Amino acid sequence: MAAELMLEKWQGIVSVVGIGATKAEGGTRSHTVKIGGEKTLPFLFPEGAIPHKPQIAFEVWDIPPVDWPQDVVKFYGKALNDPLAWAQMCVREYQAQILCVRLQGAHPDFGNRTAPEEAKFIARLLKKVDVPLIILGCADDEKDNLVLPACSEAAKGERCLIGSAVQDNYKTLTAAVLADGHNIIAESPIDINIAKQLNILISDMGLALERIAINPTIGALGYGLEYAYSIMERARLAALSGDKAVASPFICFVGQESWRAKEAKIEDSERGIMWEAITAAALIQAGADLLVLRHPKAIEKVNKYIADLFRR
Repeated sequence: MAAELMLEKWQGIVSVVGIGATKAEGGTRSHTVKIGGEKTLPFLFPEGAIPHKPQIAFEVWDIPPVDWPQDVVKFYGKALNDPLAWAQMCVREYQAQILCVRLQGAHPDFGNRTAPEEAKFIARLLKKVDVPLIILGCADDEKDNLVLPACSEAAKGERCLIGSAVQDNYKTLTAAVLADGHNIIAESPIDINIAKQLNILISDMGLALERIAINPTIGALGYGLEYAYSIMERARLAALSGDKAVASPFICFVGQESWRAKEAKIEDSERGIMWEAITAAALIQAGADLLVLRHPKAIEKVNKYIADLFRR
């Protein structure tokens, strides 16, 4: 007699967050990307629905990147000197379905661009590419409080995913996102309790929990990946058990962390690509819904991995 599988029945569900608004929805994007919606742990298909595949976003900066390894830089070539051309290259040549735009040029140490300058850049970018956008600040709280609301207004109606909101600096961004119809990234320092508290604080301002994506802060392969994995797993178990305050999809900045590793910086492009791809694969198994990567070859490998998982 064949053994019967013991299937877990969960009472909770991960929220579905949509990114991008089509013309019918009041925006100008060619399509919408949806993340989340799981009713079970990653890839346990017999136990519950997994309606949306993990999505990959290409990372693009508003200035030429200053600290990227040559293995990544030389792949994009001269396009890195023109952010608009870089974004178009990702969409046209590599079929990017979503772009993650980091406004690094607003940082006081990297150009100190003003809020109007960055808002103008976002407006131009929206005209050059028609895929959904993730818009990130420069990680300087004071400057982001000026720049991100201006960019939020410039992209009004496009339903972007904007971040990051942190526990000590979330009110200004939450208000802007509410006013302009976007969704928000809530960033917590590898701590499930802070992630939950931040989601509650944001929702208390009137932004629905269904409009929040959690950035749990991850480490790359060999640099704290297993700790990030365990935090994500705990959060997902709590969400599926019915805790709506942590039932948000995860966004993970894989490229940023992976290419910091000294092993990835060795002059061997395949090593760095595999470091990024393996980090992404592990986080997908932890429950990552949206991953931001840098190298097109790594993205190609991860997309194939996702397709194979769903095919099985």
